[in-house]
Amino acid sequence: MRLRTLIIGGALTAVLAVPALAHHGWRWAEDGNFELTGVVVEARLGNPHGLVTVEANGETWTVEVGQPWRNARAGLTDDKLAPGVELTASGHRSTDPGQLLMKAERIIVGGETHDLYPDRD
Repeated sequence: MRLRTLIIGGALTAVLAVPALAHHGWRWAEDGNFELTGVVVEARLGNPHGLVTVEANGETWTVEVGQPWRNARAGLTDDKLAPGVELTASGHRSTDPGQLLMKAERIIVGGETHDLYPDRD
């Protein structure tokens, strides 16, 4: 009985730890501001956070946007990120210069600003 309790407890601990490991925060991004303007190739605004693939200057970038609740609060929806739409993303790029990845704080699309992190300047 005690062994069974230990096994179940260990399994639950492992399962509950996975989401904590998946949330990586902002440490991978530079402190300085970065802006990218390009055309949406595809977008997915699901959990744990949205990803938008953007073609800019002949390169394919991945723009990480907010969690679904944050995107909705900012008015950023799938239909606004349809393929072929031009957008400007402002935020922070990856500290790895070879990685075409950025974390967006604001998205401008169709002349409308979607402030994903209004507390940040």
